[in-house]
Amino acid sequence: MNTNFPRLETALPESVWFARRQAHETRVRVWTDPHQARTSRGEKHPVLDFLFEYYQFRASWLKRWHPGPDVVLQGDAAREFLRWPEYHAVDGGVALNVGALEPRRRETVAWLLALMRQTTERAPHFGCFGLHEWAMVYRQTPEQIRHNAWPLRFPPEELARIVEAQPVRCTHFDAFRFFTEPARPLNRLQPTRATTPEFEQRGCLHANMDLYKWAFKLAPFTPSELIADCFALARDIREIDMRASPYDFEKLGFAPIKIETPAGRLDYEAHQRDFAERSQPLRARLAALCERLLAS
Repeated sequence: MNTNFPRLETALPESVWFARRQAHETRVRVWTDPHQARTSRGEKHPVLDFLFEYYQFRASWLKRWHPGPDVVLQGDAAREFLRWPEYHAVDGGVALNVGALEPRRRETVAWLLALMRQTTERAPHFGCFGLHEWAMVYRQTPEQIRHNAWPLRFPPEELARIVEAQPVRCTHFDAFRFFTEPARPLNRLQPTRATTPEFEQRGCLHANMDLYKWAFKLAPFTPSELIADCFALARDIREIDMRASPYDFEKLGFAPIKIETPAGRLDYEAHQRDFAERSQPLRARLAALCERLLAS
């Protein structure tokens, strides 16, 4: 059993868990406050809104703090956590009731544990060069393009030539499903939702970004510090993902990574390798959490 998550003997005095909660809120507000301010003004950000809209985990939820399994929160203030059905009163305070995990969620946890293990063990691939974003606009009319309020770096025919001149080898279904119809046959692989565990690999930017999704899907059992760590990685990946896209986001401060050139492809691969390495400790912590939840 992985020991990343302490057993129930760990008790946090009120002052300690208050400080942890405050530190978490302070950390994530660097991300959530700008997003909420833009939302209140009706402004859209084509790069950063993705982290809250596609992943559908509200900024207010990201700010909430949960300690994770096997931690007893002491003090009268801890009773506020009882508003969530996953918590219960125990000797000395309040804690998550891991044994109350519903059967359907246990199935999800078991599937996720297998995915984390398979992705960890599978060799990473670094040859996609971010062409998935290009395949999402390949041979589309201007009104069909997702971020059509922003210019593309190339006219349509030149963009199509760039896509067709390189091998397209996307392994991630949730990227592949947004390919245009003409682009799908160009992909060397044809991933489906069902075959996700067969293709997922840590060289893929989206597979590593999705660690944030898996972390919040297990909330409130996931320690909020782990959710924030996964969000931080996803935030960095999203920036590189869109800098390597065919869109021109220089006015937003995102200089392009020109994957249409050899130097740009080398730059992109260097980021891929960095993200693959950074993802592994997070993947291990998520696997340890799954093991703990399934052990009850």
